[in-house]
This record gives sequence, C-alpha cells and structure tokens, in this order.
Amino acid sequence: MLRRRGAVALSIICQVMTEIRHEPVAPTRTQWLASGAAIGAHRHDDHQIVYAGRGVLAVTTDAGSWVAPATRALWVPAGTVHAHQAHGALELHLVGLPAAENPLGLHTPTVLAVGPLLRELIVAHTRGPQDGSPERARLRAVLLDQLRASPQQPLHLPTPASPVLRALCDLLRADPADGRTLAELGRRVGASDRTLSRLFRRDLGMTFPQWRTQLRLHHALVLLAEGTPVTTVAHRCGWSSASAFIDVFRRTFGHTPGSAARP
Repeated sequence: MLRRRGAVALSIICQVMTEIRHEPVAPTRTQWLASGAAIGAHRHDDHQIVYAGRGVLAVTTDAGSWVAPATRALWVPAGTVHAHQAHGALELHLVGLPAAENPLGLHTPTVLAVGPLLRELIVAHTRGPQDGSPERARLRAVLLDQLRASPQQPLHLPTPASPVLRALCDLLRADPADGRTLAELGRRVGASDRTLSRLFRRDLGMTFPQWRTQLRLHHALVLLAEGTPVTTVAHRCGWSSASAFIDVFRRTFGHTPGSAARP
C-alpha cells in the first residue's frame, strides 16, 4: 500500500513538471473531495490559503510535499505550481488573495497553525456569499489579522535534488518503518553515511533523523485520515510503540493521533 502511495506521489510530482494548468484567479470557496481524489498540477496568479476542515490534504510541488490536517493550513504563493491529494473524505476551504496582497510576507509554501478562531473565520469566509459587502470585508480583515498571528509549522517534506539522496529517500518513502541506519542505507545506495549526512543538511536543510521523522509523520496523518487504528499506524510508520508515536505526534501537532483520526 505504501509503495503504491509513493508511486502516486511521484506521478504527481512528474505531472507538476509537465502538465500545468494556468488558472489565473485563485478561487474562494468550499468544495468536497472523496478520499483518494486529486486536483492536478496547476498555478494561480493569486496567492491562496488552502485548509482542510475535514480529512487530510497533501499538497505537492516540485520542491517537495506538505501535509495539512485540520489544525493546519497551507499558504501557497502566487505562481506556485501545485497539486492536491485527498486522504479521507476532504472538506476543502480555499481563500484567494491578490498577488499584490501578501499579508504574511511569505514567498514559499508554508504550513500555518490553525486555532479555533481562525478555523471558524476560514469556514465562514469560504462558505458565505462572495458579494463584496461591508460585513464580508470586515470578516476578511479579521481573518487576515489572525493569519498574521499564526505560527509557522515545520511540516515540509523537501524533495532532494541529489540522485543518491533521492534514491535513499525513495527507499524510505516505500517503507517508512524501515529502521536501517544511515550507514546501512548508504551501502544500499553506494554512499557513505558522512556523505549522506552532508547532503541532507546541504540539500534539504535538515538532518537525516529529522527528515525521517517528518516522513513518518506525513504517512501517519494519511493513515489516520483513512481510519487506520493508532497502534497500527505506529507500527507501519516505524515507532517502537504506540506511546512513543503518541508522544511525538502530540509534541508536533498539539493533540493526540486519536483526536486526529476522528472526523
């Protein structure tokens, strides 16, 4: 199953590079996607805020992938080529902003924390009529204020440029529970652990343990969205016990994986 997901993710990345739709205006709306549904590679001339009120959203670009559960939103800058993948029944909320308006001052895709107030503002703004009324303008202004105060979250899983590093990462994407050391993996791909450590820091801006933990958390979010029991998720993603998984998950996302699994 995880090998199939890796192949799907790779095909999306390839599509991002080759089949790009240009949709000038980033819409503001709510839409629903069935589990496994995808929105192909496209770009907007506007910025966009992407939020999954239910389910888990994976967003892929040629630079890597981001996973956003219901406690996170993704900032997608104008011109960024991206594709969406739904895990679990997805309630998708999209907020478009003109390219000249960048309240966050961000120029790369970024995951943002979504608290209860920001969540309700996004839901109300994307479900209400797009009528340009004074009431709607005030709602939008408060939403942008809350976004500016939203802390950024390190949930990016970057895609390596180095062929040897890409080969190693592909092994772990196919099986996140693979517990081999960097030296053992290095023998498989033909590079020393010292070389690989240097490549992780240079190309991806993180250490090998940090990248592997990010990968495992990404897979965990997908499995939880699909209704997989917490203990099974911990095992499939390489944690030694459910309690160890719960501890890492809580420290990263601020809540337990059991609450993430509930709709």
